[in-house]
Amino acid sequence: MPPSDAILLGLLEGLTEFLPVSSTGHLILASYVIGASGSAVKAFEVVIQSGAVLAVLGLYWSSALSMWRGALGRDPDGRRLLVNLLVSFLPAAVAGLLLHDVIKDALFGVRPVITALAAGGVVMIVVDRWRRAHPLPPGCERTLHTLTTRDALIIGVAQCLSLWPGMSRAMVTMLAGLSRGLSPVEAARYSFLLALPTLGAATALDMIVHGDALWREIGPDAVGYGLATAGLTAAVAVTFLVRYLTRHGLEVFGWYRLGLAGAVWWLAVR
Repeated sequence: MPPSDAILLGLLEGLTEFLPVSSTGHLILASYVIGASGSAVKAFEVVIQSGAVLAVLGLYWSSALSMWRGALGRDPDGRRLLVNLLVSFLPAAVAGLLLHDVIKDALFGVRPVITALAAGGVVMIVVDRWRRAHPLPPGCERTLHTLTTRDALIIGVAQCLSLWPGMSRAMVTMLAGLSRGLSPVEAARYSFLLALPTLGAATALDMIVHGDALWREIGPDAVGYGLATAGLTAAVAVTFLVRYLTRHGLEVFGWYRLGLAGAVWWLAVR
């Protein structure tokens, strides 16, 4: 893979991984445009997510440290957060293992991505308008440390929808977090932290299954370019989203999804 293509895909991964617009969907569409295909390319699109994981670890090191201390029995809040993240991770992990090949063969294409982008866009617009019309009373919004195991399981089941490329892991987990009483900023924060086990496991699985093809057909230099670019741009995207959500809602991302779906359909499908 040429360095320019690796950097382009890394840039898209980092910018879109934590925004509710589907990083995988963007990567599939970009790979279609540049003519990159095959199992090694699909593995590359997953593996460069590790750059985004490193960005979250860097930005939320205090939460990661709290969970580590919780695992050692020294931080009750950290332990509760760690348990909840693992509960949220398990449904998609099981579904991903069972349906990994089916998803890659059936849903990693332009038409399925367009459908998911459009459907998710409509849902985001409707939910965000409903939330603004029915705000929670002051002081009733919950935090990560008040989520129950049941809340975490609901968010985890919702995350299974993100196995459909174009649906967006960030979108479904943030919407599920909002449904459990989290503020937009706290819902986004939980989504960021949930990326640690989710993206880490997805990367490990693809490295085991397609690692040889990845090194042989893509090359270690291209993987390095993709990882570095994804990590740097993901840090920027996370910072932007948190600042944006303190003043605005998610509706603009829904309109973006609809616009992108329409543009891709017009250019590549009709």
